[in-house]
Amino acid sequence: MARSMSKDELLGLVRKGARSMSWQEKLRLTILLSLPAMVAQISSIAMQIIDAAMLGHLGTLESATVGLVSTTIWMFGGLCSAFATGFAVQVAHRVGAEDSEGARNIVKQGMVACLAFGLLMMTIGLSIAPMLPYWLGAERSLCNGASEYFSIVALAFPILEVNMLAAASLRCSGNIKVPSFLNASMCMIDIIFNYVFIFRLNMGTRGAALGTLVAYIVTMLMMTYYLTMKDERLRFSLDSTNAASSDLQAFIPRKETLKNVLRIGSPIGLERGVMCGAQIAITRIIAPLGSVAIAANTFGINIESLCYMPGYGISEAATTMVGQSAGARRKDLMRSFAWISMALGMSIMALMGFLMAVFAPEMMSIVTNDQDVIDLGAEVLRIEAWAEPMFAASIVAYGAFVGSGNTLIPSVLNLGSIWIVRLTLATLLAPTMGLRGVWIAMCIELCWRGMVFIIRLMGRSWTKESISDVKDELNE
Repeated sequence: MARSMSKDELLGLVRKGARSMSWQEKLRLTILLSLPAMVAQISSIAMQIIDAAMLGHLGTLESATVGLVSTTIWMFGGLCSAFATGFAVQVAHRVGAEDSEGARNIVKQGMVACLAFGLLMMTIGLSIAPMLPYWLGAERSLCNGASEYFSIVALAFPILEVNMLAAASLRCSGNIKVPSFLNASMCMIDIIFNYVFIFRLNMGTRGAALGTLVAYIVTMLMMTYYLTMKDERLRFSLDSTNAASSDLQAFIPRKETLKNVLRIGSPIGLERGVMCGAQIAITRIIAPLGSVAIAANTFGINIESLCYMPGYGISEAATTMVGQSAGARRKDLMRSFAWISMALGMSIMALMGFLMAVFAPEMMSIVTNDQDVIDLGAEVLRIEAWAEPMFAASIVAYGAFVGSGNTLIPSVLNLGSIWIVRLTLATLLAPTMGLRGVWIAMCIELCWRGMVFIIRLMGRSWTKESISDVKDELNE
């Protein structure tokens, strides 16, 4: 009986092109890369659900306070992620081209640039925190607590940015297990400190924010330590240098690297910023509906995240596989990995959507004792369950496009879908149907978005454009 190849051996076939890969080997590699990433993604959303559950048992007001600013936090997190992705995709291309030294140079430049970008995001976040709840049209009783919660979370943006760079760089080099394990452990750290701050020290929403901040700090320190000191491809000790000045020079971001970051990351950042802007606009639509609707929407999004986080885990695997295939200039593998990943994602998220529809009330009761919130949340979750397979198609296809470095058109497709389809429908349906109308609009838009991404993936132009861009990038 033939021995199954390891993840590193299969990635070696991608990079070296010693022979063609069978579909079984491609599927095995997809699963091996996806499983740890799925665990990490589910753990990250479990952390949010735990936060919500702890606050939900304090009261609906505390839950609504956090839910009010959660979309804005996601917007800042999306911008941080986009900037880090611009470096991490270049790491994947370098590793795929068997240029580990070049990959380490990208990481070094990224650490300085990402810290600076995180500090910029923190400064902006702190400056808008006092006005943010009022801009969102919240009840006055929510404003002070929401501003305080957002301010504390904003302090974590530089830490979050560096952690994102380290985790994404490890993943794109083919090391999925370590960042997945550390991000999963962050959930446990968050539970411990949340319990201490929220219940033992009676700090309420402030305690939830401080618990998250501490969890980010501990995880970032462990992640960067492993990246720089332990990883077999990216640890800095592999670069021998005799001059301290030249060693420090390697950390100065180069013009060519930043140009590629802008090419890859700018469309992602614009898309995530504007998409979250649409989510904030939807929050404004929901805010006048009252605390029950805000809390049900927040809890519903957290619960639904359990369904689509596996899709994001598979998307991360697709980014790694397509990125390394692009670096090795293998268009056949780029397409194969994209389709195999999409099929896997749609299958898993269809199952998750079914389970969500069946157990929606029980899942809502985990995070709140308010029966009105449970009933409304369960109803909107059952609406959303229909969209999960097509949502998976858009998530995984987008990850494949990110790995190819071809991010402009997919980002435009995401923007057009959420602004034209979802926001328009939500505006029309919310006045008569309330929160149910907002979630019906979301369901329709996600199905539409999935179809558009499938059509885009069927074309061949994205692989041709990617190979051309990667050739230029590696020659710089």
